[in-house]
Amino acid sequence: MPFSTWSEFGAWLLGAPVLVLVTIVMAVIARWLAHRAIKGVVDNAVERAEQNRTSSAERLLGVDAERRRQRALTMGSLLRSVATFVIATIAILTVMSLIGLPLGPLLASAGVGGVALGFGAQSLVKDFLSGIFMIVEDQYGVGDRIDTGEAVGTVEEVTLRVTRLRDASGVVWFVRNGEIVRIGNQSQGWAMATIDLQVAATEDPARVIPVVERVVAEVYADPAWAPKFVEEPSVAGIESVASGAMTIRVFAKCLPGEQWGVPRRIRELAKAAFDAEKIRMPPVPYTATEH
Repeated sequence: MPFSTWSEFGAWLLGAPVLVLVTIVMAVIARWLAHRAIKGVVDNAVERAEQNRTSSAERLLGVDAERRRQRALTMGSLLRSVATFVIATIAILTVMSLIGLPLGPLLASAGVGGVALGFGAQSLVKDFLSGIFMIVEDQYGVGDRIDTGEAVGTVEEVTLRVTRLRDASGVVWFVRNGEIVRIGNQSQGWAMATIDLQVAATEDPARVIPVVERVVAEVYADPAWAPKFVEEPSVAGIESVASGAMTIRVFAKCLPGEQWGVPRRIRELAKAAFDAEKIRMPPVPYTATEH
């Protein structure tokens, strides 16, 4: 028996073991409180996203409430993991100190191991840190069409290490978050569609521009197309006159993803209106052929 008397054993039992037990209980309570606080923040964020789902302001700005909800849940999971790791590390070190284990060699070894891991896994750490900041800053999410520099496509999956996207040809790209230097997001806020309509250069602009304005107003008034606009399109006027063609430019501020369909509809109706008004198209360039 390492103790000379039972009183010494009793004193030891009421000392270190009790403190260890108290430390563990406090760590469990601290973890529960941290997770409860994080859950409260996440629940509030999710509730706000649900309330904004049908908001006209959200629709006009192109903000996806479901994406905001998923981002809140992801951040909550990440924060819970970090809180658990930090609390568990502090509790373990405290228990080791209470039972008399030397912490100096352990911390020195952990420091050396951390340096070695940092040098050996720099790219992995860089990927994870970039992924964390990407989620915190809401740079992009699932369903967004982005340009990463290496690939352009629609995001299918986002993790802390890699981003998976599919381009227009159906090719799936896996891009490491740490290798993404800049991001061009075509799906946030709003998109601007620029539509150039060409007619013969000999046509009178005073006759052509009102026709284009009528076409634009017709598309904007169509119940099937009105929700795709952020504001009423505008006819800027003559953009250029060259090679026998006069170009009339139209700007249409659309919801994200609608900047390709809206120009097609405007061109379709513009062509029909030009034919009805006998407005001539630009001459077809002559191409020499061999006989």
